[in-house]
Amino acid sequence: MTKVTIRNLRHEFPKVKEAVEAEGEVIITESGVARYKPVLYTSAATAKKDRTKDYMARMRGDQERAVTPSAAKALHGENRGER
Repeated sequence: MTKVTIRNLRHEFPKVKEAVEAEGEVIITESGVARYKPVLYTSAATAKKDRTKDYMARMRGDQERAVTPSAAKALHGENRGER
């Protein structure tokens, strides 16, 4: 495992980047004391990206129960009146 100072990180970043890519991680020291450990990021394919959203299922889950046709007519008559 490679150890680099903060000064090296600032002034020689390409070399530090190569070390991280080669070894996977590097220890960064500050005043001789190990402080940070950057690790090479690897993207993982998540199952969440592959799923499509089912909006109807979400709406059905939020709705307590379906409105009956007679209740829908009564509500429509109440809201619209005799227009």
